[in-house]
Amino acid sequence: MPISNTPDTGFRPALSRLAADGRIHAFQGEADPHLQIASLMKKLDGKEVLLFPKVKGHGTPVVGNLLSCRENCESAFGRDFNGIREMIARALAEPMPPELVTKAPVQEVVMTSGFDLGEMLPALFHAPKDGGRYITAGIVVVRDPETGIYNASYHRLQLLGPDRLGIKLDFGRHLRVAYERAQRLGKPLPVAVCIGADLALHFTAATMGSQMPESMDELAVAGGLAGRPLAVIKAVTQDVLVPAEAEFVLEGEILPGGHQPEGPFGEFIGFAAPAADAPVLKVSAITHRTRPIYHAINGFGRETIMLRKYVLEASLLKVLRAAVPIVTDAEMTAGGLHRFHAVVQVKKQTPQHDGLQRNAILASFGALKDLDLVIVVDEDIDIRDPSDVEYALATRMEASSDLLVIPEARGHEYVRIGRNGIRAKLGIDATVPFEDKDRYRRVAFAPVDIAPGTFAPGEALMSDLL
Repeated sequence: MPISNTPDTGFRPALSRLAADGRIHAFQGEADPHLQIASLMKKLDGKEVLLFPKVKGHGTPVVGNLLSCRENCESAFGRDFNGIREMIARALAEPMPPELVTKAPVQEVVMTSGFDLGEMLPALFHAPKDGGRYITAGIVVVRDPETGIYNASYHRLQLLGPDRLGIKLDFGRHLRVAYERAQRLGKPLPVAVCIGADLALHFTAATMGSQMPESMDELAVAGGLAGRPLAVIKAVTQDVLVPAEAEFVLEGEILPGGHQPEGPFGEFIGFAAPAADAPVLKVSAITHRTRPIYHAINGFGRETIMLRKYVLEASLLKVLRAAVPIVTDAEMTAGGLHRFHAVVQVKKQTPQHDGLQRNAILASFGALKDLDLVIVVDEDIDIRDPSDVEYALATRMEASSDLLVIPEARGHEYVRIGRNGIRAKLGIDATVPFEDKDRYRRVAFAPVDIAPGTFAPGEALMSDLL
């Protein structure tokens, strides 16, 4: 049963909410998908959604920077950030199996031959040194050839020909595991690339680690996040289910063997991933709405990392609150790309709570492999205010005793300062002992309300005084 009072997380309802909130800015004139659109997206990264109604060489509009900041996410979901995290937590705890339909908007137009990906899709050429044009907001849906469980995940896709894409498959990812299983069977792996899908599927595809094990059906998790079963339909040419209300679906197979050069391409970490051989995805069909909208994500842009912020925070809090009950909140910081650094807030209420803040540091590293820095602060510190967090470091952290270094730990392979993913992790205890909380209490001022009109420009009065 659908959960009441849950906003419609569909792609188009989300765009409608963003437009109503004034969060979409439309580009005036014709935009060039070769370098210009991506450069404009980067220039205005972290701000309003960008809509490019007219795209050179294409009849399909492009939308970018969709979920690139907190304001856009909250508008798109019709929820504040805590509400979004609650939806994610519910999805992980209460998945809903998808609902099969026989007619879908994404199959209003079906092409099984004679198509050219480069002509049909306004896929962007992002940066001058990239290897080519890329699909970057495609969610790859696959049914594991051995387990039959559905996985959804993001992978960059380079246009290699009219019906061929190079697909980057990082080691350790579930799609990579499914691909290797298909290879052992000597078979191609059926997949579907979904563009402009339900936001619940977008956030589900961004979930990783212990909170999204291989045994969890991600189409069902997306339903749990949406608060209703995700509507799906059978693909036209492949044995997979696809979201019924996506803008585009590219059906195809990842071929066994036959790798081709892919890249370079700018990744979320800020560096260009070098060119390397990658598996080839042969597209067998393109289906789309009658008037589709193309969604693009900058590889090195805030949307790439914002997609994982709330997912990772919800996953981290689930682990921490079970293991360390004094944890009250967590923030994956922007400077740490919402992935590598976290600030954890605790509330000590008895002397027996001293020391648990350090347990929280260790539990955080166990919960999220990619975390390299965890700062723990008291409940009076605003963890979403970098200045307040730095204040805690300046006044409550003693470097000789409050730094916890864990050498030779596993992190993310893209962090170049590490050694193929191996680097030291750092925990910082910026809390005070329970018995010292009063001594560290900051001065409090009397509460006061500031109504509209309480203050006015002071230029005229200053002229009189001076």
